[in-house]
Amino acid sequence: MKRATMVRIGFRSLLVWLAGCVTTKPLPTPPATGEASWHEVAEPGTEHYQLAMGEVSSGATPFKRVTPTYPASLLGTCPPPQDVQAMLIVDDKGAVSEVRVAGEAQADAGRRAFIAAVRAAALQWEFNPLTIDRWAADAEGESHVVESETKPFSLDYVFHFECHAGKAAVSTAPTKS
Repeated sequence: MKRATMVRIGFRSLLVWLAGCVTTKPLPTPPATGEASWHEVAEPGTEHYQLAMGEVSSGATPFKRVTPTYPASLLGTCPPPQDVQAMLIVDDKGAVSEVRVAGEAQADAGRRAFIAAVRAAALQWEFNPLTIDRWAADAEGESHVVESETKPFSLDYVFHFECHAGKAAVSTAPTKS
């Protein structure tokens, strides 16, 4: 009888285990996420401030960059990689005041979502102001700054968006030209 009882207990345990397998809920799918990347580009023909003798420029470097968020509405379709080239207009205090994207008016809805992501992020960027210092020597021959001025400037960046199997990657990294 001991053996029969053990068989029944084993059989019941197997049934309970099998029933547990049948009622197991599938694991939820993790939410899709996105990232962004960028790199600075130097467009041919870009105008630069002309410095006079004794003038030195400094600054115009970003110290706060916000990465664009991959448009959530496009993660399900996972479109081909997208590059958005944007000109960041930076005021004399180092704040991005405007983001210009060529061809924006003709862009389709999907492309406009990427452009909007770039604009939302880039408007939060902060730069060290572009400062132009004028140096001169005094009567003792010591050089020092005699005048200093901050100026607005612009920089071009390419923002890269990619999606693989519902997971997004967006990149931006400055490059040396």
